Amino acid sequence: MKAKVIAPGGGLFRSHKAYSPEEILASGGTTAFGVKSGKNNQTLIEALKNSPSAEPFSDKEWEDTFKP
Repeated sequence: MKAKVIAPGGGLFRSHKAYSPEEILASGGTTAFGVKSGKNNQTLIEALKNSPSAEPFSDKEWEDTFKP
């Protein structure tokens, strides 16, 4: 089964395909959908491990926040 692609009408992710929850469930659920679309948990875990830190504050900003 090939999921129907919903073309976004001008959102932030115009270059990304969008799927409805019904389409994801019809493909067998989130895990089956990921496998069918070439994704898996291990590649996601590796991508997160290799991504830059998402720390919102610098060390100085943290220190300034907790100063009395």
